[in-house]
Amino acid sequence: MLLAGTAALSGCGGNQSSTLPEETKAASQAETKAGAADSATADSAVSSAAARVADGAILQAFSWDFNTIRECMPDIAAAGFTAVQTSPVNACLEGDGGGMELYGDGKWYYHYQPTDFKIGNYQLGTRDEFKAMCDTAHQYGVSVLVDVIANHTTPQLDKVAQDLIDAGGGSFDTLFHQHNEKDIMDYGDRLQCTTAKMGGLPDINTERPSFQAYFFKFINDCIDCGTDGFRFDTAKHIGLPDDPKEDDGFQNNFWEKLKTETKDYADKFIYGEVLQGSNDRIEDYVAAIGRTTASVYGSKIRAAVANSVLNTGSVNEYWIDTAPSNLVTWVESHDNYINDGTWRDLNNDQVLLGWAVITARKGGTPLFFARPYMSSEENHWGMNRIGPQGDDLYTDARVAAVNRFRLAMQGEDEALVNPNDDISAILIERGKKGAVIVNTQKALAAGFAVSLPDGSYTDRVDGKTVYTVKGGKLTADKPIPENTVVVLYNDGYKETTPRANPGVAADTVFKTDKNSLDVTLTLENADKGTYAIDGGDKKEFKNGDKLTLQKPAQGDVVKVELRAANSAGVPSYERVEFTFETVYQIAKGAKVFFQKPDGWKDDVCAYIYNTKDDYNDDWPGEKLTKEANGTFSYTFTEDWSSPLIIFNDGGETGGAQYPGSGEKGLVVEPNKTYTIQ
Repeated sequence: MLLAGTAALSGCGGNQSSTLPEETKAASQAETKAGAADSATADSAVSSAAARVADGAILQAFSWDFNTIRECMPDIAAAGFTAVQTSPVNACLEGDGGGMELYGDGKWYYHYQPTDFKIGNYQLGTRDEFKAMCDTAHQYGVSVLVDVIANHTTPQLDKVAQDLIDAGGGSFDTLFHQHNEKDIMDYGDRLQCTTAKMGGLPDINTERPSFQAYFFKFINDCIDCGTDGFRFDTAKHIGLPDDPKEDDGFQNNFWEKLKTETKDYADKFIYGEVLQGSNDRIEDYVAAIGRTTASVYGSKIRAAVANSVLNTGSVNEYWIDTAPSNLVTWVESHDNYINDGTWRDLNNDQVLLGWAVITARKGGTPLFFARPYMSSEENHWGMNRIGPQGDDLYTDARVAAVNRFRLAMQGEDEALVNPNDDISAILIERGKKGAVIVNTQKALAAGFAVSLPDGSYTDRVDGKTVYTVKGGKLTADKPIPENTVVVLYNDGYKETTPRANPGVAADTVFKTDKNSLDVTLTLENADKGTYAIDGGDKKEFKNGDKLTLQKPAQGDVVKVELRAANSAGVPSYERVEFTFETVYQIAKGAKVFFQKPDGWKDDVCAYIYNTKDDYNDDWPGEKLTKEANGTFSYTFTEDWSSPLIIFNDGGETGGAQYPGSGEKGLVVEPNKTYTIQ
């Protein structure tokens, strides 16, 4: 019988040292350099970190913790990324009792709800772990960008740190704007947009000098730890110098202070999230910050690949009034993936088709959003854990090939052509040095004109298909298949070794109410790898080996870390986590009671829900029955599996509720009288 948190594995044994040998690190650095221009390496001749980031591609490590990013750095570098962007590193709301699901028993957006501006939070890790991650990134020639929030705090004001309140003038009245009591109703009204609540989040008075000093101390601490740049979340909600201003005696000078108070500002890659819309003032934000996002362009690219319409007229246009060099581009972002539902329009192959389009181009700095691990149209959140890496898609051969192509094409002009006048495919040429073909809907016949010099070109994606250019025309033995990316160039190409790929089978279940769980381990491009359970000893495994996990004696999550190295010694890492649910049943007719506190209205409601997305009614739930002595009761009208309950006095915005906003509901215990502690 296996003990909790241990495993049985068929056909493997032995241990492997956890230290990364210097020769292994050197091999990985050599491989990184082999596929990239000098601007992507730690010993770059380009002096500006900003230029190194802009010349390459950014990986958005959405909700990965610092240790995972550090462990994945060889994979990130080998895939040709020149920068990694972390989720917010500031102290943040610890909601749902510290749960670590992306959505459910935990929330990804809690790290976008600052409680203080100091490095380290329960979701991503400590300041020391952040610094160690930055140090490792720089060893691999990868820059670090940090997603930062200056505009707002968490709405749970009792969780805001006293140091931050003091920096904001000593009270919430002074920390926040005067218009903070109002929600933004008209985004075209610049006073509303920059001083009222956005999405119910309290709006910081970013013009207050004492707050600015406190915030830029945090920014500079990030830089001291190794940060090379920043993404400013909700930048559109922080005023520009000539925006209308509240009558508080301060100036709209936050962005000016960004330039004067940030260490080595000119050397940093900094951009603002300015989602396009009414009165967005994009050009002014570019002037104030340096770069902005290109949200409309992303939506156009998603539509183009989803509909197989890559006509040059729509793909070429950036749909924004600024130079392309001022833009961070994406196929999708975390906001798009989570909030607007358009992620369903694209499968993984289509994401990579769009990525090839934006990354092969001369303009913009492309950002690759790492979707949740093993997410799918049927399972939006995949493994649904904060901390581990996202889906393996960022290591795909198509991603790596086009990332390296971008680096090798620096300085080359671009030309966009629909080959054979077929708008379901596009040819992106960079001078006469290289070309990328993105084909969507159907097989594309070769024989079309290209600018490449006569000669033979091996597709840098599959490493074997040979294309010939003769007399200015591209020929091949067979048509280019649908949903294909072809990358062609010779000058600047260096051979690389396929990545070792440890993982788990596609049908893996990550959450169970059983006491054990069987997992099939997978491995590509390596003969053997190692696994470790909850930080225990490393044991060897081979492709197809079976692992049996047991429900832990304490807690409900088992962590499995997988490692392997390719034939060049370059290490790869993957972390998977499995949740063992404790299930309890509540029968129809069960009754609970709630003691109404003083100050609550009599419209007491109960919102019942569980992790399977079942709920009794839309918020605020169902009304309770008034009993004697200020007690209210709720009777369950159907059977429930593991329900949680939140009491509230009508569900109005800012109204009373228990537990508080953003906190996990209470476990249901029949006949219990709940009182606020």
